[in-house]
Amino acid sequence: MDSRHIEFFVAVAEELNFTRAAARVNAVQSTVSAGIVSLEREVGAELFRRSTRRVELTAEGRDLLPHARRLLTEAESIRDVGQQARRGLRGRVRIGVISNLEMLDIPSALGAFHRDHPKVELSIAVRPRGSSDIVDDVRAGRLDLGFSGLPPDDDGLRYLHVSAQRMVVVLPRDHRLATAGRIGLADLVDEPCVDMPAGFGTRVLVEQHFDAARLHRTVALEVPDLTTVPDYVAAGLGIAIVPQHSAARRSDIVVRPLAEEIVWDLHLVSKPRVRPNRAVDALIGHLLS
Repeated sequence: MDSRHIEFFVAVAEELNFTRAAARVNAVQSTVSAGIVSLEREVGAELFRRSTRRVELTAEGRDLLPHARRLLTEAESIRDVGQQARRGLRGRVRIGVISNLEMLDIPSALGAFHRDHPKVELSIAVRPRGSSDIVDDVRAGRLDLGFSGLPPDDDGLRYLHVSAQRMVVVLPRDHRLATAGRIGLADLVDEPCVDMPAGFGTRVLVEQHFDAARLHRTVALEVPDLTTVPDYVAAGLGIAIVPQHSAARRSDIVVRPLAEEIVWDLHLVSKPRVRPNRAVDALIGHLLS
């Protein structure tokens, strides 16, 4: 079966006009008509009803159309793979990054990828609402992939686990719980908390655990930078529950384990695609290696 005839069929089916279809596929009308006749002969059915005034699909033509579109997409993907193999990996990848993501060395990872694939353009975006914005933008197609600290959702996206950090309690040195062993969530209900704004992965995770325990906490101060949360705790503005790597930056605070096991998982989020994007797939493989 000639792929060019499939292309003619899809063009005529979508334009419902042989003249416009011929212009769309850069062919003369007689060539398109002959190609449709040849395809009808191959499938053993009439695909269009033609008159001097209109063209319309037959039932057989309507059944064939989604399969024909899929064949064209697959053929185009095969051509893309061949072209990219000849000239090196090319393309553009838009990546959403959580601000101050200390648990991964993103610049070094992207630098190594760029050295291997210099013809792939990388675009980095930091979103003001952290993981929530990143997931929304991946879902809407504004980003190709992104790092998310939100728990995976059954939303049709692909979540690939990157790393995990245990959450700990950060306290001022003179706090009443500073000498405690493990601290339970119930011990913190009356404490003013320092946290990230709503929508950030760490805050969503902590609030889910408080809700599950039917406990309420008060967020007294919101700061947009996870790495500075311990600074505000040291200044006496509240306590905080943060990933362990964020708590290790200062010596003038007290870090205590939680009685409940709360683990912050970082995922690489992408949207399944009908057509493969080799540049995106190569970067995902690199970041997970």
